[in-house]
Amino acid sequence: MQNLKMHTAFCTIMTAIALLLFAMPVTTLAGPVTLNYANFPPASTFPCVQMEHWKQEVEKRTGGKIKVKTFPGSTLLGAKNMMDGVIDDIADIGCVVFAYQPGRFPLLEAVDLPIGFSNATVANATLFELYRKYQPKSLAKVKVLALFTAPPADIMSKKPVRTLKDLKGYELRCTGAGVKPLKLLGATPVAMPMSETPEALQKGIVNGIFSSFDILKDFKFAETCRYATVCHMQTTSFGVIMNMDKWNSLPDDVKKVLDGLAKEQSIWTGRYIDRHVQESVEWSKKKYNLELITLPEKEYALWHKKVEPLTGEWVKKAESRGLPATAFLKDLMAAKQKYEQEYGQNGKNVAEPANFSIKGTE
Repeated sequence: MQNLKMHTAFCTIMTAIALLLFAMPVTTLAGPVTLNYANFPPASTFPCVQMEHWKQEVEKRTGGKIKVKTFPGSTLLGAKNMMDGVIDDIADIGCVVFAYQPGRFPLLEAVDLPIGFSNATVANATLFELYRKYQPKSLAKVKVLALFTAPPADIMSKKPVRTLKDLKGYELRCTGAGVKPLKLLGATPVAMPMSETPEALQKGIVNGIFSSFDILKDFKFAETCRYATVCHMQTTSFGVIMNMDKWNSLPDDVKKVLDGLAKEQSIWTGRYIDRHVQESVEWSKKKYNLELITLPEKEYALWHKKVEPLTGEWVKKAESRGLPATAFLKDLMAAKQKYEQEYGQNGKNVAEPANFSIKGTE
């Protein structure tokens, strides 16, 4: 009888343990959750450097509950199918460029207007604040993990560009986003991939580049373009997005970590690339005697007056789609002014980020 009672008690305990194990979260039983993170540019570029930084921070802050497997260089998804690829769960996380799908992110397009951000950090903080306030429907199908921009576009050229007169008819390589600003400034835009630019410079098809100064060093363009004119035109906005079903499957403590990292990662990325721009300019000065040209205040204002029609054009187009364009633009300019005071050239928080590099970067 005693043996029977002991056997019954043992079976009861084992049944309770089995039920407890069955009820435990899958992540507890299965070990770390692995998230696949797709990116499109080469591993050495700043969108991929920020990806590796995010990976390290997430793995550390979740205590190993999350492992991140990164796929740079379009090895999992390319730039143009990134958004749909994440929505369709081809990748758990992806880095999307809003401008690569014109019309799909109509409200956030305003951040990429040539409105004179002094650096990427100011633009990043502005973009993040506007996203949080407006929660655009264009991003409703995904979880946004971070937002950032490229540095503002400036001019790198074979001859000095100090006035609009110097720019008249001058052939500059640009992306599609640079075509309209350059036309309004009187230059001759030549849209082409970056891979074709070195040969185009050598052959005189273009005589300069309309982009951010980090490429002076990264692509060694300072060897050909010995002049750099600061004009702070358009940026290019990026979003780090996550499949919504994957997000919903994560434990609450992991979600808290990822949410807590979002703005920090956005600011870190801005500081990283802004520092890299400074390093690129200094490297170019020392190695190729680059002349950095700062436009006089009146000339700078004249350039930006020339590109103002693009802002009006955006407002009209966005309002035709029923979007709060006027309010958004007002908030955009207010946030820009605020963050210029905080993160701009003379801001109080222009501290350099900690050194961070991955294999293949300098």
